[in-house]
Amino acid sequence: MATASSLTTDTNASALYQSLSAKTETKTTSKTDEAQSRFLKLLTTQLKNQDPLNPVDNAQTTSQLAQISTVDGIERLNDTLTTLVGSYRSSETLQAAALVGHAVLVEGNQMKLSEGYNAYGGFEIDKSADRVTISIRDSNGIEVASEQMTNLEAGAHDFAWDGVTSDGSKAANGTYTIKVTATKGTAEVTSTALEFATVTGVNNSTSGITIDAGRFSKLSMSDVRRII
Repeated sequence: MATASSLTTDTNASALYQSLSAKTETKTTSKTDEAQSRFLKLLTTQLKNQDPLNPVDNAQTTSQLAQISTVDGIERLNDTLTTLVGSYRSSETLQAAALVGHAVLVEGNQMKLSEGYNAYGGFEIDKSADRVTISIRDSNGIEVASEQMTNLEAGAHDFAWDGVTSDGSKAANGTYTIKVTATKGTAEVTSTALEFATVTGVNNSTSGITIDAGRFSKLSMSDVRRII
């Protein structure tokens, strides 16, 4: 004759089996649900045909049921994460699309001087700095002008150059490069040259959201240091 504990397990297993069977009747049955259904059918059959003198161990049966519940919980968690990732991707796409037509600062060392317009550039410093020196150089690498800024906080900063060289003459229109040096007291502060670029397009691919800006293509949103 079966023990009370095995009968309790039999009842619980049957109830859980019926609950899961109802779920597996839908057209969107998952692989995990199918596996649960097969497992519970086998378990129910085993319980119904067990030897009364040697019933199925209650602890072992409970452990098996717990494992199935864990698998179900993991699948539901994965579904939730997939939904969250999809929502994040949609939000990121909207944010990237809003950048089209805007100027941004990204890592780069070029700046363009045009007739009647200033040339714009930028830089990023890891820590606050007492002094930042920007060396502006022509296509041959020769310094034609320099700009200095003082008492700056950590982060991204921009500057404008009116095209006037160190000797007071007007620089020729074209592309120039910049080199940034930052110090705090006598210690050097890590700095990165940044370049102005206008966002022209947004790409949505399996690898994520990227943007095209100026001479750069497929930049990630994290590459944008500042939006102008």
